[in-house]
Amino acid sequence: MAAQTLAPIAQSAFSQASAYDKNRPVYTSTEADALLTLIGLNGRHGARVVDLGAGTGLFTEALAARAEEFDIVAVDPHDDMRGELEGKALRGVTVKKGWGSEIAVEDGSVDAVFAAQAFHWFANLDALKEIRRVLKPNGYLALLWHVDDYNGFQSDIPTTEWERIIKEHIWQHDDNVPRFRHGKWKAIFNAPGQTFFEQPVEEKDVPFTYYADVDALWGRLRTYSQFTNLEGEELQALREKFDAALSCDNVPRNEAGDVAVHGRTHYVWAKAI
Repeated sequence: MAAQTLAPIAQSAFSQASAYDKNRPVYTSTEADALLTLIGLNGRHGARVVDLGAGTGLFTEALAARAEEFDIVAVDPHDDMRGELEGKALRGVTVKKGWGSEIAVEDGSVDAVFAAQAFHWFANLDALKEIRRVLKPNGYLALLWHVDDYNGFQSDIPTTEWERIIKEHIWQHDDNVPRFRHGKWKAIFNAPGQTFFEQPVEEKDVPFTYYADVDALWGRLRTYSQFTNLEGEELQALREKFDAALSCDNVPRNEAGDVAVHGRTHYVWAKAI
């Protein structure tokens, strides 16, 4: 099996681990409940699970906080991301270096492998084979993404004008590195040689609306790997586009002046064969 490496743009962008951890959305207990229920682990005390592509541990935290006291192995290839996660000293969590095709746990030893906001980075047969290796019989691969309207599929229609403008800018500056919004990650489940998970995979969308101040929204946009390394005039141009979008008429805000952001949580789950 060929060693898998993180895309260079992600390797560079994810070195800003503290900014990523600060500005990316956390996963709520409701979202964790939903995914665990879909795969039959809600209430399963002591289940052993892997959080693959755990990053700074945003979903790992949601798992570690649960009453089930899961035995969690958090796996990520990026030293800075793992360092941020290790610093949290989460209950029941062991942090290991690894990736989709290199998961440092024993054969048939885990009840589920989760990938939150990450599977698009390693959506290939080598990863599916490795994930299947570590799963127990009838175990699950469970995926989820926070998908803001401005960062969804190209065919999606954003709820508001400001979200449409930001989305247009994101697609105009697309670098063709596979991300959720490209949808290429899904094709691997139907690829020739995919004999590891049942088909078709299950999917579910749950819409959300949250409120964020302008600084938080800007900080989040800057964590996107295609924008993290921008400097000078390019960064200024992005900021001007961002400010113009939020100056549109009818930008929905709450009493504190925070901006309404629309989107969905996208769940995907597949049972091991």
